[in-house]
Amino acid sequence: MNSLNCLALTKPATGIIPIVMMIDQEQVVTELKTVRDFIRWTCSLLNEHKVYLGHGNDSVWDESVQLVMAAVHLSWNSDKTVLDARLLTSEKMRVIDFVRQRVAERKPLPYITKEAWFMGMPFYVDERVLIPRSPIAQLIETEFSPFLRPGLVERVLDLCTGSGCIGIACAYAFEEAVVDLVDISTEALDVAQRNIEQHELEERVTAIQSDLFEALHGQKYDLIVTNPPYVDKSDFESMPEEYQHEPELALTSGHDGLDITRSILRQACDYLTEDGLLVVEVGNSEIHLMAEFPHIPFIWAELPEGGNGVFVIAAQELKHYRDEF
Repeated sequence: MNSLNCLALTKPATGIIPIVMMIDQEQVVTELKTVRDFIRWTCSLLNEHKVYLGHGNDSVWDESVQLVMAAVHLSWNSDKTVLDARLLTSEKMRVIDFVRQRVAERKPLPYITKEAWFMGMPFYVDERVLIPRSPIAQLIETEFSPFLRPGLVERVLDLCTGSGCIGIACAYAFEEAVVDLVDISTEALDVAQRNIEQHELEERVTAIQSDLFEALHGQKYDLIVTNPPYVDKSDFESMPEEYQHEPELALTSGHDGLDITRSILRQACDYLTEDGLLVVEVGNSEIHLMAEFPHIPFIWAELPEGGNGVFVIAAQELKHYRDEF
């Protein structure tokens, strides 16, 4: 028996527990023939090893379909007749490798395929950035109505941009707007720039390296949207292994998850127009923010498709309360 012993090769600092996964490679290559066979096999393994779904899919079957189709360079929504196509040995080996990364290394699927979807659009991703999943997408779809004042939106800032997906989606929503994508991480900005070029938005969207507003002196925006690091210490320590592949810099922000958010709240009014709007995602750290600032008039967005912890606040309100942050 020619067995492939797939031991997760992980950095000790990640805290990921290696998983030894034995695959009878010869049996898999010999007995499984079609795309459909490999999807079923992949689904069984993902279920057996109880992988965590939290980066785009809520179904092990959908995860398996996307993994296998990506491994053989087909779109996940290809015509279903392709499911009965037979695979070459080289293609089978690539599926096996994808499964090893997903199960043994606990690597999220978008990091394996190098693609994530946000608002129905594809974005390049790798382990330099978070995988797009922000519920802010639901507000972009409505052009931030009813919170954003009516009229032309000329300038948008996506602060802590990561892959650039939020800012790029805003560029599609506001077709006349100039959009700045800002991040402290030059590695993240390399990914954002790649996505700007992929979406052919170089004329209106710019990636800027900055520690929050540091490099933006004198700039004013109609809309600032930010999904900053907000995971608190307790949540970070209990997160599934898949999240350990994401950059900690983009996840955590102090004991209660709000260190960076407080800094944004103190400074944002200086970079908003008089009738501008700040939109911030703080996730589960919403409870800490509400407890610390119960009298601040944050408006918590109702998100019909799910998600929590997204608030909006007008520039004038920020200016009035800035000394309290």
